[in-house]
Amino acid sequence: MLKIVKNQTDTSYIESVRGLLADDMAAVNALIQNSLHSDVALINQLSNYIINSGGKRLRPMLVLLAANACACKGSQHINLAAVIEFIHTATLLHDDVVDASQLRRGNVTANALWGNEASILVGDFLYSRAFEMMVAANDMRIMEIMSHTTNTIAEGEVIQLLKCHDAETTESRYMDVVSRKNALQFEAAAQIGAVLSRQPLQIEAALASYGLHLGVAFQLIDDVLDYSASPEDTGKNVGDDLAEGKPTLPLIHAIHRGTPSQAKLIRKAIENGGHDNMQAVCAIIESTGGIPYTAEAAQREADLAIKALNPLPESAYKEALYGLAEFSVNRSS
Repeated sequence: MLKIVKNQTDTSYIESVRGLLADDMAAVNALIQNSLHSDVALINQLSNYIINSGGKRLRPMLVLLAANACACKGSQHINLAAVIEFIHTATLLHDDVVDASQLRRGNVTANALWGNEASILVGDFLYSRAFEMMVAANDMRIMEIMSHTTNTIAEGEVIQLLKCHDAETTESRYMDVVSRKNALQFEAAAQIGAVLSRQPLQIEAALASYGLHLGVAFQLIDDVLDYSASPEDTGKNVGDDLAEGKPTLPLIHAIHRGTPSQAKLIRKAIENGGHDNMQAVCAIIESTGGIPYTAEAAQREADLAIKALNPLPESAYKEALYGLAEFSVNRSS
């Protein structure tokens, strides 16, 4: 396992944001629990299991921070924060089936407990429940943003599936998948905070840009942690991405910076998947600087996210958005 050379911040930032958003987060959590109800027992069991399995609730927090930074009135930001969490959770259920994952957030995955069929169908339930709740906003702009987001995420999932075990994936192609599949949820979460507040297009575009860059930074640090953090910190096994044949940025960089024999070994590891060559792959990533290269790319994205906030008025919520960008690149899990 590689050691990440950077300052680690503790998760007290998350707790401080929860304090800032205490009333709103309590309302979101209550709405999530109430909206999970179904007459079908399996839906209740599986959806409650995944929703309550220890996630940070970053995406709903982002909706709330953006909305409050724009002085949003009413309660629709609560509703849409729950919508964002449902959509995110649905993607996790589907992802774990596609990846045949056995561990998430330190817990056994839903598909390992209930099977692939149940996980897919409950993921579909969460998607449809999210759109059912979205209608309550009675805002076609919100519907436009969220329908585009879910459609593009699905495209990103398919592209990632096609790129699995593809050792010729370039950095630009990989970053396209990251933008589509991972970062767009963050973009939508930040953007709808501005839309609900009826902000001018400049503010809406600024928050959308913030969310997109934040999401890219977050995913790139996930790539780093896949090779540098312990399972106790991440709730996943070390090297899961490689085991699934996913060519992430540390691997792509190592292929291009390594010797021909090193590049050949990594290509073979991507094409075959599994953990057989994990120690050798980690050594090559370390010798070629794959971890700092990826961390620096994440820092550039976080800096762009912070810069995007310039048009927003000063507030405690804007400061928290700054902190979220810093947290995204300095976290250990």
